Amino acid sequence: MHNVTILGSGKIGSAIAKFLHYSGDYTVLVGDIDSRSLENLTESLPVNTFVIDVTDEATLTKKLEGQDCVVSACSYEVNPIIARAAAKAGVSYFDLTEDVATTNAVRSIAEIAPNDLVFAPQCGLAPGFIGILAHHLYSGFDKVDEVKMRVGALPQNPSNMMMYKLTWSTKGLINEYCNPCETIHNGRKIEAIPLEEVEHFSLDGISYEAFNTSGGLGTLCETLEGQVRTLNYKTVRYQGHQYLMKFLTKELRLSDRRELLQEILENSIPITKQDVVLIFCTVTGWRNGYLEQISDVRKIYPLNLYGETWSSIQLATSASLCAILDMYLNREISHSGFLKQEDISLDSFLANRFGSYYTDKGRNIVNPGISLCSINFDLYKA
Repeated sequence: MHNVTILGSGKIGSAIAKFLHYSGDYTVLVGDIDSRSLENLTESLPVNTFVIDVTDEATLTKKLEGQDCVVSACSYEVNPIIARAAAKAGVSYFDLTEDVATTNAVRSIAEIAPNDLVFAPQCGLAPGFIGILAHHLYSGFDKVDEVKMRVGALPQNPSNMMMYKLTWSTKGLINEYCNPCETIHNGRKIEAIPLEEVEHFSLDGISYEAFNTSGGLGTLCETLEGQVRTLNYKTVRYQGHQYLMKFLTKELRLSDRRELLQEILENSIPITKQDVVLIFCTVTGWRNGYLEQISDVRKIYPLNLYGETWSSIQLATSASLCAILDMYLNREISHSGFLKQEDISLDSFLANRFGSYYTDKGRNIVNPGISLCSINFDLYKA
């Protein structure tokens, strides 16, 4: 049995706890500052819980001693504290953050932590699975020109002007819409402006837009700088959403008043579990002297698990983290120190009992395969 502490008992933390507990191979301990949230969790899950303020680093360090791993399902700003406590307690660390500064802080902690530990931030969907997928597709080419990563967590039935309902952390969403975006342009890593470079596409008869957002690339820019001409990540939404968010964040300058923007969104945009996660990755490059393009498109829908409905973002995020954690503890990931998502094997990830939720398990994914478009004209021969 593996001993894992999960910090945060919200939608994602509770899903991770249920996945691990019901696997039969984990002893799960869940901590949160909110005792009522913990009580709600134990009504449906027989795990031990404890109340803790994770900003109390000394108390947290003592609580983590003797555990194999700690998972942070907390807000990104407390993750460096949790990572430091993990290093002091001698336990490996995993989180879901999309925040670039937080990831850099975790990396710095990993550099001085004991050598037998792993520090794995960004283990969710984007960053997370999308980086594993993109690097896998990239690795199949002799030379790569362009990598495009597109991800969206969308309501199945949009019914407002914003064509959106809340499916994820509002604070994290605002971060993605307001912070600078990393990208590779003409082979060099640069910063792009969020909510810009809008593009439109259709998939299965539905029209979408995609635009720059922060954090989804993870560490891929660092890994592929100088190796590709173009690398970018964009968030997918229904058409019209970007215009309204740009009006709020830039025209009304609410990007400078993020607490107010969070309050506005949470009091006007409803939460939904009737969502769909769209994952769309395209890589263009040369193979055997010809320019080719390969795309991988996946849609993840809500699923009934353990007697309750899990939203698609809840399923995708928790399954990704659990797969990486499970692979590490089963020694399928031998890495120590700071773990980049692109260092994880896609084949091993999808073969994992948790990672398999990204395949056609339970019929919750449409079009899970990879389609190849090969352009075999002399004009394109290198």
